[in-house]
Amino acid sequence: MFRRRLVTKNRIKLVLIDELNDLQSQVAEYFINNRYEDMYCAYSAGPETRYIDCELISVMYQLGYDIRSKKSKNFSCREIPNKLDYVLFLEKTTYDKFKNIVPWDAPQIVVDFGRKNNFEKATDDTELFEYYQQFIERIRIWTEETFSNTEKLKLMAKAKIS
Repeated sequence: MFRRRLVTKNRIKLVLIDELNDLQSQVAEYFINNRYEDMYCAYSAGPETRYIDCELISVMYQLGYDIRSKKSKNFSCREIPNKLDYVLFLEKTTYDKFKNIVPWDAPQIVVDFGRKNNFEKATDDTELFEYYQQFIERIRIWTEETFSNTEKLKLMAKAKIS
């Protein structure tokens, strides 16, 4: 239940941002820290905070990923170091609105997962679960493809938008 945090020295430190720190940034933080904790120290935040999406927490738990103890954090959260290696925006709209006010001087990367695209089309709980599951899976696959090789972040930072 309680995980010992490795020393952050020699690990790449990054923050994952979505507007409310309630959705995709939480999912990405979970996958990066659980799969690549020896290489990265990932944090999530947003310019604003809200409760983490309850349906997201439920679907993640049903899929075997426990984020129940996570909380939504804003840019002034003391848990996030002042010195980061990368800032990753996981929504293009959030990047467009807040790219100039992030408090970290680090290369910025944009990967647009959108916000609950098509979730409103769900006609029942089963379809809604499937939308969340697909959303989570997209982020899980992206974290595996992106963070398995630390050189990929350098390339993404040069391109800015992937």
